[in-house]
Amino acid sequence: MASRSVRRRVVATAAVALTGVLGLSACGDDGGDTASDSKVPGVKLVEGGKLTTCTSLPYPPFQFPQGGKTVGFDVDLVDLVAKRLGVTQKIVDVKFDIIKSGAALNSGRCDIAAAGMTITDERKANLDFSVPYFPEAIALVTEKGSGVTTLDQVKAKGLQIGVQVGTTSLDEAKKKGLKPKEFDDAGKQLLALQSGQIDVALQDLPVVNDWLKKPDFASKYERTNQFVTGFSYGFAVKKGGNPELLKTVDETIKTAVKDGTWRRLYVQWIGSEPPAPPAAQ
Repeated sequence: MASRSVRRRVVATAAVALTGVLGLSACGDDGGDTASDSKVPGVKLVEGGKLTTCTSLPYPPFQFPQGGKTVGFDVDLVDLVAKRLGVTQKIVDVKFDIIKSGAALNSGRCDIAAAGMTITDERKANLDFSVPYFPEAIALVTEKGSGVTTLDQVKAKGLQIGVQVGTTSLDEAKKKGLKPKEFDDAGKQLLALQSGQIDVALQDLPVVNDWLKKPDFASKYERTNQFVTGFSYGFAVKKGGNPELLKTVDETIKTAVKDGTWRRLYVQWIGSEPPAPPAAQ
């Protein structure tokens, strides 16, 4: 009796296991919740049916909350990548340091990083970057009438400069021997400037231009200078971990530049005609 009961349980367990395997196989075949449901073979996704994007909010005009959702230049470009993959974009907000170090991608928290992130040799050690999608320029913001137009003047006057942590603005300030106050995101940096915690801010030009669209800010502050760094922004995927996704991102950027979509998005989000499209080679 006991022996037959054991045998029945073994058979039943095997049948359930087989059913589960078949069920999983069928789910994968018809585009279920697995990494294989991308239309592009070989692309790995952390969540089936989703292209999960790590970013650092708010960072207007590239990504920022509006009307209950996240919008912006980067968001629209990554939406094009998701469309090519046959999935939808899901956005995850994390600190920028976690993105640029590669930790967010390595931990499986996201598939792609899109955070107005400058391509540098240091970051290439931790991330696989796409072709460039945006030329970088940074700007200096002060109270109106300050007469401060250079970082050398900031240093000579003993002014407190504020930057976003982990950015090229931080690098530029340190090159001049400054000791900047660092903020986790552009929103906190903006509040610090308005509350008098810092005297001047150094931030990416499109972000500064977005600040200046607000009448209350523009009435008190001005962009006194801007610097072309020679760098560009890129999207990033896990180092050595998702070559097919990186290829798809590159193809999407190149197509957007070629068919005029990139220019349209630039005008929409940046508010002016682009000086030149990115050298997406």
